[in-house]
Amino acid sequence: MRRNRSIPSASVIPVLVYPDVRAAVAFLEDAFGFVERVQIGEDHRAQLGYRDGALIVGDVRGERRPPGDGPETHSVVVRVDDARAHCEHARARGARILMEPTDFEYGERQYTAEDPAGHRWTFSETLRDAEPEEWGGTTRNGGW
Repeated sequence: MRRNRSIPSASVIPVLVYPDVRAAVAFLEDAFGFVERVQIGEDHRAQLGYRDGALIVGDVRGERRPPGDGPETHSVVVRVDDARAHCEHARARGARILMEPTDFEYGERQYTAEDPAGHRWTFSETLRDAEPEEWGGTTRNGGW
């Protein structure tokens, strides 16, 4: 893949829509630890990074809307070093915690939060290396 400083280098880049891009960037940086890398326009878009991952925050425009009330249509998973500490930090900065840090048989401790625009986030800390077959999964294509 060729490098282009105008787009994050991550292979998969979710775009989440927020009613106020600048407020979303401030929240995501303060509560979840993202870092803004590019601002596009005053309140149009922003590119954020978290370790080797990336996220684009987009404004409401045309058919683009933030999540509404009702069923969950998406969630973003972010890997962290300490899910409990991350959860307390996010809670103290206004994130709505939907699931407290919980240990799962697949080797992860996870918690789920909702940001002010209604986007759902799962933060995941690796506790151990677990083979998918240990908990009912099936390794496919070599598990790359």
